[in-house]
Amino acid sequence: MRRILLLLTTLMMMAPARADLQAVELYSQDALLQMIRDNTHLAQMRRDDCQLVEDVRAHAKVLKEPAYQMLWADMLMYGVCVEEDVREGFYYLETASESGLPDALEQLARYYRIGKFTLVNNDLSVHYYKLASEQGHLRARFDLVRMYIKGHGAPRDYPQAYRWLFEEVYQHEEDRQTARALLAQLEPLIPPRTVAAIRADQKFQDKYR
Repeated sequence: MRRILLLLTTLMMMAPARADLQAVELYSQDALLQMIRDNTHLAQMRRDDCQLVEDVRAHAKVLKEPAYQMLWADMLMYGVCVEEDVREGFYYLETASESGLPDALEQLARYYRIGKFTLVNNDLSVHYYKLASEQGHLRARFDLVRMYIKGHGAPRDYPQAYRWLFEEVYQHEEDRQTARALLAQLEPLIPPRTVAAIRADQKFQDKYR
């Protein structure tokens, strides 16, 4: 009897704290993708007291939504709000990338480049960076060019990467400066006529816009 009373007393003491806990709304796809790009998605899960674990799990596993698959992957790989499971997390990252989500493709490319959770594989890294770059992922394009400058990838693909950076309209001055530096290093690896054609084509487009 004494143990039961002690348990009831403990629960009553805990009740006010639980009452202060407010329900958290599920993130929209756009909001989640922005958090992923800002690398704040895991911190947000912690700030929300891990209340959305089951919702995230359902959206990743049942509804198979790529953004939630990527969130679920990171939660598993880094042990945030769930027990750490790198193997399953990496599987969901690959699944999100197979849907064509550029952020997942870029992250997978980066992990293969630096050997995070897997072995270094420069060929796979270039492959996934290219797929993300084709969808306009700027950080992927920067890193793809860095891979090319180091001698990875096929030289026949260099002109396209050069064109991407040369024709991009940059929102931030820091990105524009990064692009200029990378173009200067990539240019010697491309035939001069090809570089001239890309630059001439851009001038033609600017003239008739």
